[in-house]
Amino acid sequence: MADVIVTKEAHRYVAKIDGIDAEAELTFRSGAPGTLVAVHTGVPDAFRGKGVGRVLVTRLVEDARKDGFKIVPACSFVDAERRKHPEWADAFVS
Repeated sequence: MADVIVTKEAHRYVAKIDGIDAEAELTFRSGAPGTLVAVHTGVPDAFRGKGVGRVLVTRLVEDARKDGFKIVPACSFVDAERRKHPEWADAFVS
């Protein structure tokens, strides 16, 4: 897989791959105290099959653990990734 660079901006994570003029995003909003709601994950066709969506969710999980918040998976992709990775359970609202 190509190197994926993920940055955190206002209410979204953005992933870029050097040499491809596109970006993927995972948008979020504040939820109840101590939670963040993952709203939408969008991956352009140029990134399909490269695991970029999973990289975005992984970064969200890492930040939840580091910063002490829980994720509410309102986005169907984030929820699907959560179910594939039971080791992430501590980062999600149960």
